[in-house]
Amino acid sequence: MRVICPGSFDPVTYGHLDIVTRAANLFDEVVVGVATNTAKNSLFTPEERIELMRTSLAHLPGVEVCSISGLMVDFCLENDISAIIKGLRFAADFDHELQMAQMNARLSTTAPATHPAVETILLPTSVEYAFISSTLVREIATLGGDVTAFVPDVVSEAIRARTAR
Repeated sequence: MRVICPGSFDPVTYGHLDIVTRAANLFDEVVVGVATNTAKNSLFTPEERIELMRTSLAHLPGVEVCSISGLMVDFCLENDISAIIKGLRFAADFDHELQMAQMNARLSTTAPATHPAVETILLPTSVEYAFISSTLVREIATLGGDVTAFVPDVVSEAIRARTAR
């Protein structure tokens, strides 16, 4: 089964890697879809985020990293992806992701009959990463704080270089 773990990953955190690693243990192929989120103040370009994600996941077989844009359902149908994997940290994540899952399921049922509905699988984040968010990591980093406990070394180095400018 081919699944996708989508997100903006700005920056990639240990919480993101936890979800992707667990998905890779459950499914044959995992696509990590790096999206541009115009509502967020980005620290890294989409190309930089893709490269940081590829480097951070290089040890995992069956995982590919790519750029995504447009409707998630369209991307899934065009790329033979049958499920969307989303991580949940707390109840507010569930409320948002449930609504998105229901909308994606509805949108995918209007596709040609040869495609089954795109399912969404919600994975709770491991407890040791549940408090980490890219937003908090960006804020800590831009205020000069140490983020090495929350992101892989390659990401920490890239953050240090970016925020030193």
